[in-house]
This record gives sequence, C-alpha cells and structure tokens, in this order.
Amino acid sequence: MLILVTYDVDTTLLSGQKRLRKVAKICLNYGQRVQNSVFECVVDFTQYTRLKIQLAEIIDKENDSIRFYRLGNNYESKVETLGVRNEIDLSGNLIL
Repeated sequence: MLILVTYDVDTTLLSGQKRLRKVAKICLNYGQRVQNSVFECVVDFTQYTRLKIQLAEIIDKENDSIRFYRLGNNYESKVETLGVRNEIDLSGNLIL
C-alpha cells in the first residue's frame, strides 16, 4: 500500500533539529522524499506498523506532529503531480 507521511517537528531547540534529522532518516528507510517534510512509502502492513512505532519513539508528542495518509494498493489513480516530478517508480525494478 502507498502511504504518505507528513511531519512538522519543532526545531527551535537543538534537540528538535536532531529529531527532525532522525525522522527524515527513518522515513528514507521506507520510501522517498517528495517534498521537504513529505514522504511517499510503499509498504505492507507490518512495515507500516514498524514505521509508526519508530517515529513515535523519536518525536516530542507535545511539540511535534506526524500524519499518515493511507492511499491503499490502487494508488496510481489517486496521485496526481503538477510541475516537476522528482520521484522514482517504487513499484519498478531497482538496478544497482
């Protein structure tokens, strides 16, 4: 399923800047950045659960916010891009 992860981390303190980097690094393990604080991730239910747990352990629940949008398995018709499209096809083959 495709999920969209958006976050807002309070970076007024140094600890917030560190949390922001950690949140981005975890999201990169599951998908690709499509905007500054927005990631698209193609995951199964277990990976989705693991991602939420990892992020919940990092954020400051009093000052930070993370939102998850589950677009499901038929997401191709639900995502539309205007302007520059800087993403890779997550369902395609990856050649290293």
